[in-house]
Amino acid sequence: MSEPKNVFQYTRQHIKTGNLSFLTKQVANWQKLTELIQPLLPKPEQWQVVCYQYGILTITGENQAMISQLGYLQKQYISQLSQIEELKELQKIQVRLRTRTQSEINPIKTAKQLSPATREMLQNAASYVNDPKLSQALLRLASNKK
Repeated sequence: MSEPKNVFQYTRQHIKTGNLSFLTKQVANWQKLTELIQPLLPKPEQWQVVCYQYGILTITGENQAMISQLGYLQKQYISQLSQIEELKELQKIQVRLRTRTQSEINPIKTAKQLSPATREMLQNAASYVNDPKLSQALLRLASNKK
């Protein structure tokens, strides 16, 4: 078996330009690999390549069930993925749980202004409703107060 090629090996060029160019190249390669593997892995998970080195592909996902499925069926996925030219040296898949950031969990909501016609309809509806709490809620909604 041939020795796996390390596509992320540090070269003299990187010593001159610093780590930024090296890291930028790594991230670009991982993004390319992510696009290549996504259609072949279990759906609906959004897989993300975080490393590919020495024949070991490390990917992340947010769904524990999908991660477990990929782990159990690793041999089948390795045989599929190793047909891709960039992954022909693939020997092992490591799967890690990726946590969502706070901004993904609770996106910032922007308040939309109601049109004057909508406000008027809400105020009219509030006057027809017999339930005082519902009427008050409709009036609050019409005024855009929380």
